[in-house]
Amino acid sequence: MADVVLLFGRLLFLALLYLFLFAAVRTGIGLVATGKARTAPRGLALVVAQGPREIRGVRVPLDGPVLIGRSPDADLVIADEFVSGIHARVTPDGDGVLVEDLGSTNGTLLDGQPVTRPMRGSAGSRIVLGRNEIEVVAS
Repeated sequence: MADVVLLFGRLLFLALLYLFLFAAVRTGIGLVATGKARTAPRGLALVVAQGPREIRGVRVPLDGPVLIGRSPDADLVIADEFVSGIHARVTPDGDGVLVEDLGSTNGTLLDGQPVTRPMRGSAGSRIVLGRNEIEVVAS
């Protein structure tokens, strides 16, 4: 019985070793063919332009929906009494973003307009939450 377990363990080890080598060779072929490392397509990011000193300049890539708020459950936490627990959501949408106010007390502005329904923004748009300003930038 122990021989069967050892044989199975060796076969599993060899299979994992071959998978690792296959992945390494595949990456190496990409480097040789192009002469440089592959890069992910460039997208959008959020940058805190105005806000608490601790987070000013923080950059959050928009790989998926980003929750902004005072709660520790938010993706971008802003410790400000004018920001609700979960204040707003910014979602990438093609070459732009959708900004939604999630029932915040003080509201959200997108390029100076109150966000009363999901609104579309793009690179260069400014999102204002209380005294905080977040810019949508190309990353």
